[in-house]
Amino acid sequence: MPGERTLRAAAAALALCGIAVATYIAIADAGSGAPACLADGHGCETVASSRYSHLAGIEVELLGVAGYVALLLAAIAPGDPARIVGLGLALVGFGFSAYLTYVELFVIDAICQWCVVSAGLMTLLLVANIWRTFGYAGHGSPTPVPRGNRNDGSDPASPSRME
Repeated sequence: MPGERTLRAAAAALALCGIAVATYIAIADAGSGAPACLADGHGCETVASSRYSHLAGIEVELLGVAGYVALLLAAIAPGDPARIVGLGLALVGFGFSAYLTYVELFVIDAICQWCVVSAGLMTLLLVANIWRTFGYAGHGSPTPVPRGNRNDGSDPASPSRME
């Protein structure tokens, strides 16, 4: 099992990648109307112009940016509250990504490669947050032990040195 610091760093890196992808989609959507498809297809344009690209009048990619920022904040924060919030956000993000992927495949009949990358990042964030929550819940946040309170022989006044 990876250490919590490793999981927090991985979740933070994944969230930063998610912010970059969602921001690119938002900028491309605002400028040219759709992000560029890498495989010379038109799936991204079809998805971006569909009625599913907005939720309650808000562009889905802006919701993605906000979600990834919240996941980044949860990843860099220590302790159980951050673990629980991170897991909850990742579950919601994963569920929303799964819904949007279903819509792409079975309703719109087009695939946006950037959306697939975002869904993959959200899946990895869910895994990292599950490991972090269930592997370290109740362990508190790692706090450094003051030098004078160590019992490892590094402090000349420690009991182990005095014996």
